Amino acid sequence: MSSSGSFNSSKYFILSFHHFTAIIFHNKFFVLCVSCETVCKFPMSAISNSLSLKHGLSLRCPQTTHLLRYRNSSTSINFRTFQKRCYAAFANENREYVIVGGGNAAGYAARTFVEHGLADGRLCIVTKEAYAPYERPALTKAYLFPHDKKPARLPGFHTCVGSGGERQTPEWYQEKGIEMLYEDPVKNIDIEKQTLTTNSGKLLKYGSLIIATGCTASRFPEKIGGNLSGVHYIRDVADANALISSLEKAKKVVVVGGGYIGMEIAAAAVAWKLDTTIIFPDDRLLQRLFTPSLARRYEELYQKNGVKILKGVSIKNLEAGTNGHVAAVKLGDGSIVEADTVIVGIGSKPAVSPFEKVGLNTDVGGIQVDGQFRTSIPGIFAVGDVAAFPLKIYNRTARVEHVDHARRSAQHCVKALLSAQTHNYDYLPYFYSRVFEYEGSPRKVWWQFFGDNVGETVEIGNFDPKIATFWIESGKLKGVLLESGTPEEFQLLPKLARNQPAIDKAKLQNASSVEEALDIAQASFFVTSDYQLSSE
Repeated sequence: MSSSGSFNSSKYFILSFHHFTAIIFHNKFFVLCVSCETVCKFPMSAISNSLSLKHGLSLRCPQTTHLLRYRNSSTSINFRTFQKRCYAAFANENREYVIVGGGNAAGYAARTFVEHGLADGRLCIVTKEAYAPYERPALTKAYLFPHDKKPARLPGFHTCVGSGGERQTPEWYQEKGIEMLYEDPVKNIDIEKQTLTTNSGKLLKYGSLIIATGCTASRFPEKIGGNLSGVHYIRDVADANALISSLEKAKKVVVVGGGYIGMEIAAAAVAWKLDTTIIFPDDRLLQRLFTPSLARRYEELYQKNGVKILKGVSIKNLEAGTNGHVAAVKLGDGSIVEADTVIVGIGSKPAVSPFEKVGLNTDVGGIQVDGQFRTSIPGIFAVGDVAAFPLKIYNRTARVEHVDHARRSAQHCVKALLSAQTHNYDYLPYFYSRVFEYEGSPRKVWWQFFGDNVGETVEIGNFDPKIATFWIESGKLKGVLLESGTPEEFQLLPKLARNQPAIDKAKLQNASSVEEALDIAQASFFVTSDYQLSSE
């Protein structure tokens, strides 16, 4: 039952349920528990917009152990969504908000909780790492620079410095009242009891749960040498530290994989002046994005920097020396590439364990969520690399492994959880890479891509240093990649990719420079915008 009215010119709203009565007054939410006659006060932001009313309302009385639940019936209630399992007070294992995972997404989620005034004494982050959340891309870039090339080190790249925000050191979390459980990953979840169990045996009862576990590196099987000494995979600081220890003694390095990780690590190895070979089965570098022509430009750049490239080849196994340390890579044709350090960058897998019961996506992997990052279980959310979400702009489900999505998805999820935000996540795919940026490098490389790499391509520029590739489908610009652009040019890319203007392909092909091509694309954007306005 519900009713409303006013008292001393102030609006109030009453919700009466089976076990409790809720009163909204002065933008505060008061609950009277019938069982123990206790009144609890909640901020409005703590109860709005986490799930639709069909999932019901759950409140836990601080004086009793039972959960006061309202489950939806045919009753029509005129107030916005309730869903949050809110806690007015905690005893021992109780936490109002829990984030599982300590990567980029966790750091940006924590900042958003702080911005809403709902972190202090309410938020707990559980992570397998020994460090507060940090900007993970640094691990395959500046973190791997030699000691005399000004390498990145913590606390320099804690979140949220990657987007120009405050550096959130361990002390920051303490000051904000955020509980950090380091090196203690979650091993089990009881959805009915709303509890998590960590490796150490700690039991956590959560009100709302955000899964931000990211991905794990794909590994070579042990039977082909995947666990040999000197074989490395990079996902965290400990992995990067182990690799640096190897690079300090290395003479011959083999990088397996021609994607983002492989290209960035091979470029970092050049700074160490090591004999470096990159091996991959595809016919070109970064095959899922680069066109053959564009890939050839980057391959030539790597070769000019002394990197040997073996493409279109398979690996049979990694071979050990007499000391058990990796000594060579044996290819599918039986040939041998000597190596005392091997870095494997062959992709990753979403870290869904132990949350499989929350609901997985069998097509793209990961945990299925909606446009607010809600899973199929009320009060449980998933963000970042692990989330399979609706990619609204292209009307398909996607799972994006990129720092930009990790940041944005975490912020969107928490805002939806804590405020009246109702719009769905509308992400524009974005990828970038920065390599050869160490001190003394003859040329630094930085490219950005926005949109969708579908349709025909037009390439403009000579890679000296600029080059741009445009993807066009059905006469519309779908995606664009730019190497060595100015800040203003990079800022133009997402506008073009999101608005997908109609573009004259022949005119674009005749552009004499990257700058002219971007001017043509920008003019097409304005023409399309003017046409849309005149049609409304």
